[in-house]
Amino acid sequence: MKLAMIGLGKMGLGMTSRLINNGHQVVCFDLSPKARSQAGQAGGEEAADLKDAVTKLGSPAILWIMLPAGSPTDDTIDSLINLLKPGDIVIEGGNSHYTTAAVYANKLAERKVDFIDVGVSGGVWGLEYGYCLMAGGTKQAVSQVEPIFKALAPEKGYAHVGPIGAGHFVKMVHNGIEYGIMQSYAEGFQLMDAAKEFELDLYQISNIWQYGSVIRSWLLELIANSLAPEAGFEDIKGVVAESGEGRWTIQEAIDRKVPTWVISAALYARFASQDPDSFAARLVAAQRHQFGGHAIQTT
Repeated sequence: MKLAMIGLGKMGLGMTSRLINNGHQVVCFDLSPKARSQAGQAGGEEAADLKDAVTKLGSPAILWIMLPAGSPTDDTIDSLINLLKPGDIVIEGGNSHYTTAAVYANKLAERKVDFIDVGVSGGVWGLEYGYCLMAGGTKQAVSQVEPIFKALAPEKGYAHVGPIGAGHFVKMVHNGIEYGIMQSYAEGFQLMDAAKEFELDLYQISNIWQYGSVIRSWLLELIANSLAPEAGFEDIKGVVAESGEGRWTIQEAIDRKVPTWVISAALYARFASQDPDSFAARLVAAQRHQFGGHAIQTT
């Protein structure tokens, strides 16, 4: 099939390469000339702008938007509306809030253009191992572009999970779960690191847990990579950003009265990492000093 990839960042460029490697034709556009050039070197057909990208496509025109949520995606869809024809298909694969899918779909429906929202997981490893895809949209639209999804995903790594909005909703919850799993691993390894009397080799432990252990996982493999002697883990600062998906997951949990203790705690841990010497932490230390005479550290 032939499609356009709009947005050639780490994910978009890797997806472009995987599609080309699997026999698809990809028209490539990004505001960065360097990114367009990289896509061209991978076998993509470079486009000068959105209009040029649409012009280079057949009918129906299929465009995959792989941009950050918010204004970049909003503006791109607004710009495309007047360039597209009835029967064309827009796929949106960024980490947008699931409620925006209906907004985009309604805008495009005025031009009789189909919209599909797709949650995409796989990160920078997706090019090699495939991307897990969670698609939301009508059965007709999704089935029409299914060869694209199957080329991007590993075997059994793609599903049509529901109507418009379902793809981003499932990906939002996926990322919330990811927060919790990562935090649990981090806390466990921190506890072992604190047990200095055992002189534990955390790299060794992260490796053996990958064989037969009930907590083996791909994230654990990445932990092992990070703890390898040559990986430079000691130089990493403990500041952890949050993309918004964990926050959205918790808000949905509140609205639907579903307790999500672990995901909530993981999100708060990310907040705390932004300010390791926070006022609240200092005030807790001061209280402990006042009521219990516990030592405090001063600058």
